[in-house]
Amino acid sequence: MDSPSISPDEASFFGKLAEDWWNPRGSSAMLHRITPVRSAYIRDAAVRHFGQNARSRHPLAGLRVLDIGCGAGLQAEPLARMGGTVTAIDAAPENIAAASAHAEAQELAIDYRCVSLEDLAAEGAVFDLVTCLEVMEHVAGRDSFLAALSALLAPGGLAILSTPNRTPASWAVLIAGAEMITRTIPRGAHDWQRFMQPAELAEAMAHAGLRVTATDGLSWRPDQGFAMGQDTSINYFVQAIRA
Repeated sequence: MDSPSISPDEASFFGKLAEDWWNPRGSSAMLHRITPVRSAYIRDAAVRHFGQNARSRHPLAGLRVLDIGCGAGLQAEPLARMGGTVTAIDAAPENIAAASAHAEAQELAIDYRCVSLEDLAAEGAVFDLVTCLEVMEHVAGRDSFLAALSALLAPGGLAILSTPNRTPASWAVLIAGAEMITRTIPRGAHDWQRFMQPAELAEAMAHAGLRVTATDGLSWRPDQGFAMGQDTSINYFVQAIRA
């Protein structure tokens, strides 16, 4: 796929993991652990932003949702279960095939597509809610990527991104701990030098016409596992709107 934001090596690396994505004890074990935390964060942010019914079983009902870098659908499926009309894209065709098969078995209607963000934006598509989780650190051309993301966000829409911070703590937890010791992240999945600090991401998003409205940390504690809070030293979420 020819796109300034897509690294063929990254797409190939994660495409090779396609058959193992849904194994909670496999190479994507950490993603399985953080998906419930992610889902709750997205739900609460969407309820506040769009004035949705917080008590509804389908708090994303009526919203057009785009999940960028969906892998095999670990986050796209909860978004669909929450009532969103979900389109999910990934650069690896193997991931899209695995995601489509799993969603079909779950009887979930998700529009999975192997397409670049730039090509999707060129089609004129727009979405109320855009999620981009643990993707920025794998993007080749970040300016092109964020410009396309901005174009895809409908007026009044909300974008939610998460990515690792570039700190000694993130190297210790994600590279040394998760990749080298516990193997809950595939070895070689991350290049620590490509992690973005919150101020760097906010500046890059501002150049693309997006304004960060909230920044929240995702941390891990032995007594409670993953939880949202103020500590952004390892991983963080940002919420953004069109400026």
